Amino acid sequence: MPIDTAMYNLCLLDPDFRSFDLDCWRVAGFGGAPMPQSTIAALARDLPNMVLHNVYGSTETTSPVTIMPGGQIAEHADTVGQVLPLADIIVVDDAGREVAPGESGELLIGGPMVVPGYWENPEGNAKGFTGGYWVSGDIGSKDENGFVRVFDRKKDMINRAGFKVYCIEVEDVLASHSLVVEAAVVGVPDDVLGERVHAYIFLDGNQVDADEIKNYCSARLSDYKVPDLVTFLDGPLPRNANGKVLKNVLRDIKTA
Repeated sequence: MPIDTAMYNLCLLDPDFRSFDLDCWRVAGFGGAPMPQSTIAALARDLPNMVLHNVYGSTETTSPVTIMPGGQIAEHADTVGQVLPLADIIVVDDAGREVAPGESGELLIGGPMVVPGYWENPEGNAKGFTGGYWVSGDIGSKDENGFVRVFDRKKDMINRAGFKVYCIEVEDVLASHSLVVEAAVVGVPDDVLGERVHAYIFLDGNQVDADEIKNYCSARLSDYKVPDLVTFLDGPLPRNANGKVLKNVLRDIKTA
């Protein structure tokens, strides 16, 4: 039963959730990004018989290209699992050169599950495919054991005064706060720093102020990764039909 991480969090927050007999829920999936450690721990507590599997893929891959091996999510919670048989993922730098295991770069994906191109879109094909690989637009890494980490969308990575800030790292810290249901981070233009870090947060109904959020992050992140701006939302994050957070919508939200 694959659902979005936010849906798991909303289930855990429901006061009636633990009253249901869910022993038959043995396998569960989620995708797109790693699940916060706090959510994994809460699910293990409330649903001890359930095995979680993270998967990673896209429309262009037609099916997942990674999956988390059963029982290993706690040990590899910061990954999207291992590369599946027949799939091929390489990590390249800005010049298109393959980087060493564990180093970050853009993920290129190949294999028989990857589409050959976009229909009647030569410009899209020129940008989106190279050397038999689809250019994912995701920044990540792959270690010696084939576990893949996805840090951010290349277009969403924040450049704050020359320092790279991966949104997912900040989002994971925010999500670990006991009162945060879900959070998303975007970069906003700044005349001095180039970009600042802006966090959008949906709380569980309890109140917390921006300073507490910043202090919480300061204890867990480098200074340049701590959100400069914090906006609290009245409801869940805006998402598309596939569960992806619509960061362009967040950027259009006017802050007080």
